[in-house]
Amino acid sequence: MHISKKLALAHQQNKPTFSFEFFPPKTAQGVQNLYDRMDRMHNLGPAFIDITWGAGGRHSQLTCEMVNATQNYYGLETCMHLTCTDMERHQVDEALRRAYKAGCTNILALRGDPPRDQEKWEAKEGGFRYAKDLVKYIKARYSDHFDIGVAGYPEGCDDQRDVDLLIDHLKEKVDAGASFVITQMFYDVDIFLNWVKKCRERGINVPILPGIMPIQTYAAFVRRANWTKCHVPPEWFDALEPVKNDDAAVRAIGKDLVADMCRKILDAGILHLHFYTMNLAQATRMVLEDLSLTPETSGLRLEKPLPWRQSLGFNRRDETVRPIFWRNRNASYISRTADWDEFPNGRWGDSRSPAFGELDAYGTGLKGTNEANIKLWGKPRSLRDVTTLFVRFLQGTLDRLPWSEGAISAEADSIKDDLVKLNKHGFLTINSQPAVDGASSTHPVYGWGPAGGWVYQKSYLELLVFPSMFKTVMERLNTNKNLTYYAVNRKGELYTNTKDEGPNAVTWGIFPNREIVQPTIVETVSFLAWKDEAFRLGQDWAKCYPAGSGSRKLIEKIMDECYLVNIVNNDFHQNHEIFELFEGLEAQDLDAVVEDTVADHPGNGTRDVSNGDASVTGAEKSVTNGEQNKVPSKASGEALTN
Repeated sequence: MHISKKLALAHQQNKPTFSFEFFPPKTAQGVQNLYDRMDRMHNLGPAFIDITWGAGGRHSQLTCEMVNATQNYYGLETCMHLTCTDMERHQVDEALRRAYKAGCTNILALRGDPPRDQEKWEAKEGGFRYAKDLVKYIKARYSDHFDIGVAGYPEGCDDQRDVDLLIDHLKEKVDAGASFVITQMFYDVDIFLNWVKKCRERGINVPILPGIMPIQTYAAFVRRANWTKCHVPPEWFDALEPVKNDDAAVRAIGKDLVADMCRKILDAGILHLHFYTMNLAQATRMVLEDLSLTPETSGLRLEKPLPWRQSLGFNRRDETVRPIFWRNRNASYISRTADWDEFPNGRWGDSRSPAFGELDAYGTGLKGTNEANIKLWGKPRSLRDVTTLFVRFLQGTLDRLPWSEGAISAEADSIKDDLVKLNKHGFLTINSQPAVDGASSTHPVYGWGPAGGWVYQKSYLELLVFPSMFKTVMERLNTNKNLTYYAVNRKGELYTNTKDEGPNAVTWGIFPNREIVQPTIVETVSFLAWKDEAFRLGQDWAKCYPAGSGSRKLIEKIMDECYLVNIVNNDFHQNHEIFELFEGLEAQDLDAVVEDTVADHPGNGTRDVSNGDASVTGAEKSVTNGEQNKVPSKASGEALTN
């Protein structure tokens, strides 16, 4: 959606809004960490974000890649900076093409600063000299596809301190087709408001967004103020100077100063604030909380059109249906279905068509470095250690598991005790949802869609089951007519009691003057695609540890032996019935430890324990004699029988 339209709608509703600016980090790990931070800051409710342009070479490529990721995978309305600096015309064309393909509809057109090795700005041969030329070019090539913003300078810019002349230049940019203005940072609100008045008198009537720089540290505050040559009110220095060596105190006082400045801006009728985050979250969040602009502090719910976060990628904005398996793996799902042609219809379509992409696509592998993951999850040596990790995740003291991109949501609170009990007994749960029998669409936890509606969902459970318990679980599933299930191991042996491959809606909503919306489903083909990814994630986790280590052998054995089972209770009135299946069942030898295999080094003997009990947890061992070792035979598409 165009930024100017978002701003106009918010102004009609007299609703203050805000946005964030980010820049491309220098390292690959920095990029991933920034994506995680963007994902968390998404929950603050920004109207849009923008990403600065890294002029030339790899830096500009990274800007394009980040725009694609934030639009497609994180569902953030993104404005891409585009500068004239070091840019030949064909490079501009390529950047615009990539932005278009990513679903980006907003560009901030800038002249840019001169390269570090040049004292004065010079246009690239065949490029553009001024931002207004870039605006004209974008309009000529893409008509109204892109909403184009430009920069404004209330206190002059680096090579031109004449503010009135710069207002004339701003008018030229707006006349060329720019539809909004973002200003350079400032700290004197009176200077800004007087400048806005001059702009309006000059006939510049597009939205003007004030650039707000939160205060992180005293040194950074002074450095940036000096760099932009902006005026800082003396009382700001008076307040910050005495605590300049205490970063926490600087942030607290800075929060008050910046928040007061923002209130004056909002009181003047300018209802949007644009924050230069410097890729940091805390100082910006503190200001927004002080202004009561976050969902928690304002009492207003964050808009949630569907129960999952929508992609804003090209041709995906009308997508309305997804399989539940990827509810915690949004980036992976988007990546693997990037080339589907069903989404323009907003329907799931036939998943047997060319569909799920390869597992080595963006976002499908395990997040984080081996070192970071070992630090997060430790070195489990027994099934008890693994179940403890899952319990910690459920209790909110562990940020993520291999099968979840982020922390557990509040939706799980009503079934948390059941999930904890299940994991303590050796069933590893990787996905779930409680039953909901008619919650308001504005409910703070379960609500989604437009106001005035009612939402429903069936209880759902997805977990890893060891062979020693698999037969009993299957027998119990087949005696409960409310439950449908799929079970598969890493080899692809599928068990199910469903009669066909059609989708089973597990979430739906009823809204005034609309058809029933069914945005989340379970069905066969997508589950088999998810199976590959689910077991791959476990294997990736195992590979974080050295070959021969107890941790690696333990996790590999879980992946090799367990069945991935998903269960739907089609009676949406029942919330806990799905857990009754597992009453009285518990994995054996939860505390049996898997030992390391000693490496063969000069001077050391080699001890092979691969065949001994110490190399395998008792919970993972199949009973070798008797009926307990048997599992039901497979019946393709039919209920399993004894």
